[in-house]
Amino acid sequence: MRKRLMGEAMGRILVAGPWITSKEIKYVTDALKRGWYKNANVYHQRFEKAFADYVGKKYAIALNSCTSAIHLSLLALGVGSGDEVIVPEITWIATAAPISYVGAKPVFADIDSQTWCLSASSFEKMISKKTRAVIPVDLYGNMPDMKAICSIARSAGIAVIEDAAEAMGAQYGQGRAGSFGDTGVFSFHGSKTMTTGEGGMLVTDRKDVYQRCLFLRDHGRKPEGRMFFNTEIAYKYKMSAMQAALGLAQLERIDELLERKRRIFDWYAQELSSLPDIELNYQAPGTRSVYWMVTVIIGKKYRIAKEALIDSLSKKNIDCRPFFYPLSSLPAYKDLGQARISRKKNTVSYAISPFGVNLPSGLNLTRKEIKYVCAALRSILKI
Repeated sequence: MRKRLMGEAMGRILVAGPWITSKEIKYVTDALKRGWYKNANVYHQRFEKAFADYVGKKYAIALNSCTSAIHLSLLALGVGSGDEVIVPEITWIATAAPISYVGAKPVFADIDSQTWCLSASSFEKMISKKTRAVIPVDLYGNMPDMKAICSIARSAGIAVIEDAAEAMGAQYGQGRAGSFGDTGVFSFHGSKTMTTGEGGMLVTDRKDVYQRCLFLRDHGRKPEGRMFFNTEIAYKYKMSAMQAALGLAQLERIDELLERKRRIFDWYAQELSSLPDIELNYQAPGTRSVYWMVTVIIGKKYRIAKEALIDSLSKKNIDCRPFFYPLSSLPAYKDLGQARISRKKNTVSYAISPFGVNLPSGLNLTRKEIKYVCAALRSILKI
């Protein structure tokens, strides 16, 4: 009989997943039983209030996704046809897609070689007379140089939408992720540090933006207006009471969730940080990453691309994800014709992306599993 491998004995190691306890089950059950009629908005209100307080903003709006939060932000900030919005090359397409929804054009800027987040200097170089907004991304739980980015944006009269989808709880100086822009947006996808299954949140200090987003998320109905009397064509971007209840329970456990994420990263660091030509997530002075995805950049000397590495790890019962591809290289943006220019200008993005892999980072990971993942990685790289 073939000898059973360690990875087979413990089951397939998945790349992401939540941590659900009896608290979440209790809250969701209560919302399912009582979150109707006069109580229909109770969990929404509790979740939004607690979230706004945690991030340090005046207003929070629970939504069906972070993508919707970006879309509403752009609309509320007046971005539309003929405008340009700057985004980092390295991010999930959900950051950039809403720019096309409103008829504007995404412009791709390079990332910093250490944080992998938007480079402030590259952002500044990409500003044109048509630039209306910038969407810096807190990639993989890390933070960009928000002081520099916001300063440049203010000088140029550009709105800032901070995409904190992956960085709930991260900090830059004394501020939390999502608190630095005209709006901040968050994701509660099942892979995120805190989850509502699917869902998102928009936060802001601007009353005008808050009121406009409330109006646009519910089919263009004024909150205090005539019932079913729609004044604009708008959107259905609301969250259910059960999702809000799950989110509230997760938010009340956020310190515990963040501590688990940091512990997982520490375990990986203990196993991998001393290996030659292997780069793990960087945490800049004055910031606190939440390490949503523990990521490795494999040096060129190993002569293995991320796709081949992911395939080899999969054969050892380990699921991984590729470091995001440069947006300008995607077929979805072929019509923009930016790929050739971006490849020359955004050299850091194009240099790092081919060799980056997100390792398993789910909240249920054990140290034994992480040891197995690292041993498998070393075996494949022949270290």
